[in-house]
Amino acid sequence: MISRRLADLGIELPAVAAPVAAYIPAKRTGNEVRTSGQLPFVDGELVARGKVGADVSQAEAYGLARQCALNALAAAAAVVGLDNLGGVSHVTGFVASAPDFTNQPGVINGASDVLGEIFGEAGAHTRSAVGVAVLPLDAPVEVEVTFLVS
Repeated sequence: MISRRLADLGIELPAVAAPVAAYIPAKRTGNEVRTSGQLPFVDGELVARGKVGADVSQAEAYGLARQCALNALAAAAAVVGLDNLGGVSHVTGFVASAPDFTNQPGVINGASDVLGEIFGEAGAHTRSAVGVAVLPLDAPVEVEVTFLVS
């Protein structure tokens, strides 16, 4: 059970982040739940702003990607229930990057690693890690996840 695994890891899911525009946080279609892009919100506040490689270090951005993945998990769990999530299908990560920053995959590993810790083998997923000029609210990282429903 995912709820037990989170407890074993000492991870407490955040509240579902309120949308900042015209969308819903997550939607089920068939045996999948796809989340909207999740920003690094903690307690309703964006915890960092700026470009990775300039204003935000790669190590900090890795932690932000982890937070985005936990926010995505919370959004998906709100739709189908935490223990009905059976794994991860795909992750897309966006990194607001300084012009010379090229390790977007290393940043998005923050999301992939925590999903792997939580889901084990069922957390293995396909992925894209994309560098972009700017993200909503000047966030450094945004992550969207497609979860499998068990």
